[in-house]
Formats: sequence, structure tokens, C-alpha cells
Amino acid sequence: MIQKKGEYSDEDLIRFIHDPERKEYAFNLLVDRYKERLYWHIRKLVISHDDTDDLLQDTFVSAWRGLEHFRGDSKIYTWLYRIATNETFRFLEKKRKRYLLPLVDVERQLSESLEADSLFQSDTVQLKLQQAILKLPKKQRVVFNLKYFNEMKYDDMAEVLNTSVGALKASYHHAVKKIEKFMTDD
Repeated sequence: MIQKKGEYSDEDLIRFIHDPERKEYAFNLLVDRYKERLYWHIRKLVISHDDTDDLLQDTFVSAWRGLEHFRGDSKIYTWLYRIATNETFRFLEKKRKRYLLPLVDVERQLSESLEADSLFQSDTVQLKLQQAILKLPKKQRVVFNLKYFNEMKYDDMAEVLNTSVGALKASYHHAVKKIEKFMTDD
């Protein structure tokens, strides 16, 4: 029986990855399955659509290069999120260094591009929420986005960010408090 591409489990994809004849097919399935989720994960961190597209491509290039070494010790999606998060952090750090900007100025620049983005212009609550998120420290921002928008479990986040569940819960709690304060201050 031939399965449709959406019917393959991640375990099937891992098996396909290690089969030289099915490796490219498995990779195409991975891209189809995860590109939208990864796009929005990256987009919430860098704001710009163009930068997001570039980082998504970089993420999949890195994943392709590391595909042979993926043993299945972690879930495919946590592995891909880790790659996307690392690529995004490298990008933000390069941007900060390239323009010799302190992190606060990079966040201000992201906030300004957020205000100009047609995706957020018509929704003032969403715009204010995104501005509040941009004011968070990097780790809290990622933890908040993964938990709030992606509804990722703490165990999976621990794999993505290589940290403890307790630290993630604390980061999320602090992020929520800071966002609440920002949203209620005028």
C-alpha cells in the first residue's frame, strides 16, 4: 500500500533519512511538514519576512548537512527548532556586531520594523504584545514564543534550548509578568 506524504510518521522519516535512496524524499517531507511552523517561530524573533525567509533556508541547509548524523535521540521537530533557534541567535548577534549596536538598539530596530509590517498594522493589541515580547531578554523571548504561540511542552523546549524544565518555567513566568506589566502600562 502506498502512503500519502502526510501519513508518514517522524519515525518513518528517520528510517527514510538513513536510506540513501529515500534521503532526499524524506528531507522534502520534513521541509513540507515543518516549514510553516519554523517560519513563524523565526519570524516572531526577527520580525522581517525577508530575514525570516533567509533564516528558514539556512535552517534547512544546516538540517540537510546534519541529516546523516541525526540518530533519532530527539524528536525531529525539536531538532529542527534547535537548528532554527541557533541560526536566529547567530543572525541577531551578527546584526548587533555588524552595526556595532547594543542589544537595546537591535530590539528598537526590530520594534520599528514591526510597526511598519502590514501583518501587525491593523491589530493594535497584537502590535503591543509583539513590542512587549521584543523587550524581553533573548532567552525569555524564545521561551515565551515557544510556549505561548507554539504551545510547546516544557520537555520539548528543554531539548530545543538545552536547559532544564525548571529554568524554562521560571523564564516563562518572568516573561509573562514583564509582558503583563508592559500591556497595562500606558
